[in-house]
Amino acid sequence: MVETVYDREILNTAKKILLEYPLCDYCLGRVFSKIEKNVTNKERGEKIRNLIKKQETNVVDCWLCSGLMDEIPHFAQLIEDSLKEYEYDTFLVGSIIDEEILEREEKLLEYTGSQYSESIKTEINREVGKILEKKLGKIVDFEKPTIMAVVDTAFDVVDLQIAPLLIYGRYRKYSRELPQTKWFCKICRGRGCKKCGYTGKLYPTSVEELVAEKILEITGGSDESFHGCGREDIDARMLGNGRPFVLEVKNPKVRSINLLEVKEKINSENKDLIEVTVLRFSNWDEVVRIKNSSFNKIYRVVLKCEKPINREKLKKAVQALRGLKINQLTPSRVAHRRANMVREKQIYNCEIESIDGDIAVLTLEAESGTYIKELVSGDNGRTTPSISEMIDVPCRVVELDVIDIKGE
Repeated sequence: MVETVYDREILNTAKKILLEYPLCDYCLGRVFSKIEKNVTNKERGEKIRNLIKKQETNVVDCWLCSGLMDEIPHFAQLIEDSLKEYEYDTFLVGSIIDEEILEREEKLLEYTGSQYSESIKTEINREVGKILEKKLGKIVDFEKPTIMAVVDTAFDVVDLQIAPLLIYGRYRKYSRELPQTKWFCKICRGRGCKKCGYTGKLYPTSVEELVAEKILEITGGSDESFHGCGREDIDARMLGNGRPFVLEVKNPKVRSINLLEVKEKINSENKDLIEVTVLRFSNWDEVVRIKNSSFNKIYRVVLKCEKPINREKLKKAVQALRGLKINQLTPSRVAHRRANMVREKQIYNCEIESIDGDIAVLTLEAESGTYIKELVSGDNGRTTPSISEMIDVPCRVVELDVIDIKGE
């Protein structure tokens, strides 16, 4: 612990440095940056130089920074200009420093020791940040800045790392020909080919695109990702309270948007396809919660059998399904994209709505991830037991609706 701010040891070290390396006040002060608080490195360097009676070295002639420290206002202006199109609350400055300067800095600290020093990168980031806080009226945030601006000091280029805008919502889907997310063409993988009509997609649009299009237009975002709480089959409707999702808007220029107006525009332009029931701002914790959720779902199933349904057999099957655990080997229709494994799933409830000849309508509550079509058909023995097996008549689903997602 030193007794004075700059004791003899510090001043002797400073003399030793300046005999070997001509340093500007910024770079001299930075070697001792942890000794005196509430002063800049430039002020600290000037004090030390005066105490040891050494002549000043101009910044441009500095052995270490070669004039770089004089460019701090210039770097602040570059970042200010790059931020003009963006709406943000907080920011953070980063920098890329020429390797030759970093090598000289390392050589200097090997010569003097780094007990009290800080890096040139740290000083530039801090001083540029201080200028911008005053000019922009914004706050530096070291934890979760809205925008991080990284300036390449050798090439005067600013790279912006922009926090995404996260929007929670719920959607109902009324079409049986609409996927939840974009389905890229398997042949061209989205580039466009004759097979997909040069669209790059297997389906003209999706819930994701219908929701995201208007939001991207308003926010000026460059792209988006759709984080859904599970998904329904393309030919299944999503009704009831809707399926939760979070839309991640990448590189948004505008963040303060009227979500009620956005919701109304989405719904008015996509009648008979989808309906968004709620939109609000969200966060990454909610994305994780939604992606990892396991909410039970209630379905309405219209099934068709190969011959007229025996009412008593179906009633017994429905009673047996209540509280039953079934085993499902990955369905043949999704085996190309899912791990081939047996999944045990719980059926919580099952009720008959109606029976008419070879058609029956059921409502059932099942554990998240249950394959309902295979629960009906059996999928050639891959799901056991199945309704087809229990009533001894092959059946298949002709209409499937998700009518409630419980627990969200």
